Amino acid sequence: MNLYNTNTLIDEQTGNLAFKLSHFEDSCQFCDTNRHNYYSLIWIKKGRGTAQVDFSEYAFTPDTLFAMTPYQPFTLTEDEPLEGVVLHFHPDFFCIHKHHEQVACNGVLFNNIYAPPMLRVTDDIRNELELVLQQMRLEVQKAEMAQYELLVSYLKIFLITTSRAKAKQQPEVLEGLSDEKEPFILQKLKNLIETHYRTKHSAGEYADLLNISPKALAKITKNYFNKTMTHLISERIIIEAKRELYLTNKSVKEIAYDLGYDDEHYFSRFFKNNAEISPTTYRETVGFARAAMA
Repeated sequence: MNLYNTNTLIDEQTGNLAFKLSHFEDSCQFCDTNRHNYYSLIWIKKGRGTAQVDFSEYAFTPDTLFAMTPYQPFTLTEDEPLEGVVLHFHPDFFCIHKHHEQVACNGVLFNNIYAPPMLRVTDDIRNELELVLQQMRLEVQKAEMAQYELLVSYLKIFLITTSRAKAKQQPEVLEGLSDEKEPFILQKLKNLIETHYRTKHSAGEYADLLNISPKALAKITKNYFNKTMTHLISERIIIEAKRELYLTNKSVKEIAYDLGYDDEHYFSRFFKNNAEISPTTYRETVGFARAAMA
């Protein structure tokens, strides 16, 4: 792994990585499955290849930016040598759940189960992102008064800029639909998942609500979301479970019940199978907002 200009802040209370900005000139750090307890923004400036994220595979080219959530498994396989920038930040450094109204990146840049976890870095935002990254590099090396506040301000600018860009690019997911009914079905499916994910956990239940066959629903989700219906439902449940584990002091049993699971142990196995970490470990390493709630 060839890293340079690595700038890292460590949380003195926990010893966890709080903030890290680095350049890379190959993909060795990404060729094995990554599961970090922090958010990762990976800007591929040069090279191309394939990304395996959760249950889906995506091809990428230069000027692709990936946005990964804590413990989201991903692997980057290069077809051409990669070069780029990586920005990591822990939820204790900046929590997108708590600051959603300020940056609006949750559900756009992160935690969008219907769109690839990536966007194109186009000419209209490239210079702005480069400028913000340069300000971050200078600030992280200073260790001066209000360093945290200034770095968070720069991070917010980066997140808002990339979230706006992805929101503009989002309609591309629905391009090329041949059946005029399908855009309506896709939107209705999203609404149904959002309304019923706490109580309806099977693909068949959503097929019934849409009045289509399970086979037809499976084809739609594969074609337009590159995922199975089961994966869509599971990911939405896991996103909510993670939010509850981070933001609240509810017990795992309470969270399980709120999400439609009477058996806490079954829910814990479901969470671990999908997040590849137990709910308890997730809370301990990503944690609910201890400082804010202390």
